[in-house]
Amino acid sequence: MATGRWGVSAYRDIVANEDLGRALRRLRRLASLTQEELAERSGISVDVIRQLEQGRKHSARLPTLHALANGLGVELTTLLGDPPAVSAGETDGPRFVALRRAVMPVLGGPDPAPPGPGFSSDRLRERIADSWTHYHAAEFDTVMSALPDMLLDARAATASQDEGERETGFACLGKALQLAGHVAVRMGKSDLALTSLERATDAAGRSSDPLLAPMIANSTAWTYQRQGRLEDALSVALRAADGMVTADSDETADGLKVWGALTMSAATSAARSGDYDRAAAMMEKAEREAARVSKMPDAGDNRMVSVFSPSSVRIERVRLAVQYGHPQDALALSKGMRLSKDTPPSWRTWLLLDVARAHTDTGDAAGAVKTLESLRRVAPTWMRHHTLAVAIVRDLWALPNHPPGLRPLAEFLGIGE
Repeated sequence: MATGRWGVSAYRDIVANEDLGRALRRLRRLASLTQEELAERSGISVDVIRQLEQGRKHSARLPTLHALANGLGVELTTLLGDPPAVSAGETDGPRFVALRRAVMPVLGGPDPAPPGPGFSSDRLRERIADSWTHYHAAEFDTVMSALPDMLLDARAATASQDEGERETGFACLGKALQLAGHVAVRMGKSDLALTSLERATDAAGRSSDPLLAPMIANSTAWTYQRQGRLEDALSVALRAADGMVTADSDETADGLKVWGALTMSAATSAARSGDYDRAAAMMEKAEREAARVSKMPDAGDNRMVSVFSPSSVRIERVRLAVQYGHPQDALALSKGMRLSKDTPPSWRTWLLLDVARAHTDTGDAAGAVKTLESLRRVAPTWMRHHTLAVAIVRDLWALPNHPPGLRPLAEFLGIGE
């Protein structure tokens, strides 16, 4: 995996370097805010903002970073920057060029040829589902290596002489392009992601899968969130969710999962826009609806459908509570949680990180360390993929009295050397 190219010292510098100031200035300008306006929205002094942007101050404590991210209407990790294992390195190297060419074939090139005699659409679907599993496990190199061939095979399937095979090919193409969009976001290429998702939407319209277009709409909303386009993200998610209700597409297990993912996405956009109460109401409704999923017959491969269950909704509710200044609510929501077996490692990681953040915000350093120790046991790769883990451990390391267990975590992330 890409992690192997980076020593632990690289992680130590993610938060405490001049990139924080550049990111803050870029995000502030994207939000069309002056330094004074950001100070008013975040409650952080203009002097601190000015020092960070000018590089005279290279780091900040978590409460300050939280406040700035909220004032900007972005996730904390958007301000901190995705970690090197996800977004830095040779993102325009040979593998990424191959992915870009697969998403956007050469203009004026030949039409795809029909698949050969050994082609199997079932096998192609399995390969795409496996790649989504690798994606959720943070195995981005594996996904990037597999995507070009999958996209090539899916395009070939769309040229089949059989109508059913063509529709299946377009469904596979849409799902593979959706995955390519997610990978592009992780690599810091959101414009390429939107191009991939636009083409995925076109492929979905030529398939026979009624759930594919709203699933891709959810990915589009997420990408808009990453760009700070919160109104666009909210509009896309709500329109797709309402369309599913109108068409009764939410009356199957898979359909309800897609509707639920869209509703959670809309809630996230509402919260980042400052409407926490509206977001909380959406999430409560989603959690009630999620209880219906287990009572419905499974319709297909869960790896190919949105992540939506009582566990995933509760995880998202914890995340929003922490991010928008309700750490006690977050701890109450997370207490006694039992995660469903299909909860991806990435979601488990977010839960543990957010619980650690909540403990940090309430001054419970020992609770934060205990939670991070659990994270290291269950998802060490994802822990290293998150700048937020570094930020939390940095804050704990700055305390005059280190809680037991902190030093091994700091050494694991290269902090305090």
